[in-house]
Amino acid sequence: MLSKGIGTMATTATMAARSLSIAHIPWHKPRWVFSTLSFSSSPSKARKLVLYSKPGCCLCDGLKEKLHAAFSLSGPDSLQDVVLQVRDITSNPEWEKAYQYEIPVLAKVLSDGTEEILPRLSPRLGVELVQKKIAAAFRQ
Repeated sequence: MLSKGIGTMATTATMAARSLSIAHIPWHKPRWVFSTLSFSSSPSKARKLVLYSKPGCCLCDGLKEKLHAAFSLSGPDSLQDVVLQVRDITSNPEWEKAYQYEIPVLAKVLSDGTEEILPRLSPRLGVELVQKKIAAAFRQ
């Protein structure tokens, strides 16, 4: 009888933990995926871009919106193959020290895995110009 009660408590605790994790899943499709870039020895055709940002940064949010729109545009400067990784600088002391007064910061990831910081994009740039500037940076 006692072991059955303990098993029920464990099952209840497991179900409660599962329901808590389910409660945090948004009901709408996320617009940005936060993931870690992984590099392998095989060449990848996808171009990689890193955006250093932090929560509550209105310039960062504006750039994210423009990047999302620029990635969906087609044409000769298409960025549809670009993989964007958004990094929260508050999660890493080195990033925070380096970029706390500079965000949003864009960097392209080179073939050897190093990053090259791109020139700052004006918040006044239109989506098409953002697309052209990023495409030009990848051609260099």
